[in-house]
Amino acid sequence: MRYGIVKGSLCTIYEEASEKMMSDGQVLSGIADEVTHGMIVAVTGDAEAEKYPEMECPAGMFLPVRTFYNYTGYLPAEDVLEVPLETAKEWEASDLRVVNGICVDVTSLPKVQGVKLISLFRGSLVKVLDWESEREGWARVELADGRAGYMRNQFLSEKKFSQAGAWLDELPQAEIADENAFRRAVAETAKTYLGVQYRWGGKTTAGIDCSGLVSASYMLNGILIYRDAKIMEGFPLKEIKKEDMKMGDLLFFPGHVAMYLGDGLYIHSTGRIGSGGVVFNSLNPDSPIYRQDLVDCMKAVGSIFM
Repeated sequence: MRYGIVKGSLCTIYEEASEKMMSDGQVLSGIADEVTHGMIVAVTGDAEAEKYPEMECPAGMFLPVRTFYNYTGYLPAEDVLEVPLETAKEWEASDLRVVNGICVDVTSLPKVQGVKLISLFRGSLVKVLDWESEREGWARVELADGRAGYMRNQFLSEKKFSQAGAWLDELPQAEIADENAFRRAVAETAKTYLGVQYRWGGKTTAGIDCSGLVSASYMLNGILIYRDAKIMEGFPLKEIKKEDMKMGDLLFFPGHVAMYLGDGLYIHSTGRIGSGGVVFNSLNPDSPIYRQDLVDCMKAVGSIFM
């Protein structure tokens, strides 16, 4: 098995070795997921050439990959720094921190006038070389490609999730010491995406879909759940009774998922006209943000707590 570290700012995982796909006579985006800078993937095969050149897709090579949270697809080869397992493990074991801002620049100097090296979205990973560099409030960091730069340390948070699932046969999950504290934390994380636009297959503050929102919120708090809008065997989410749902549990609809916040309120990313992104809605018919269409088709509630 080979491994790779994502070296781009925001990289798309496609369903096939192509940026586009054909469906019902229409040319659509082939996006399945997104990964951010510093994330580790397992490379599961040899690079493949663009599958549909007749669609006038940009010529390129695609690597079949499996993410550390066990999702598969194809990454453009140019976005991946291929490394041996030892190097991937060394990167994971280093002082990695999570970018928590909406979009944060890494610059050549510890000052706003420094040259921008890269812009990173929430969930990206960088190695911290010096938390307080030669200027207060600025950390010196290393990027996946070895370049060093600076970013404000206020935009760096503890990495609570493990990427060892890229080489292990199971998904390592964080230990939850306090259920109620975890429920509050995952709900507050989801709220930080309010107003982000809906993007099919998106998983960042540049654009996010329904399952991207809930899986990213759980991941940033140490728990790796299935990336799509379904309860999948082999992942920690299990179906519970609707009357037992609590803050942080997930509400499932046909092809859609939301996070319950309590008191009838939930948060989700929806492409519905008038919303177009991450918003609150309610299960309470007396609320002005009630969505009858979703209430009528809610099919399951999922929780990591049984």
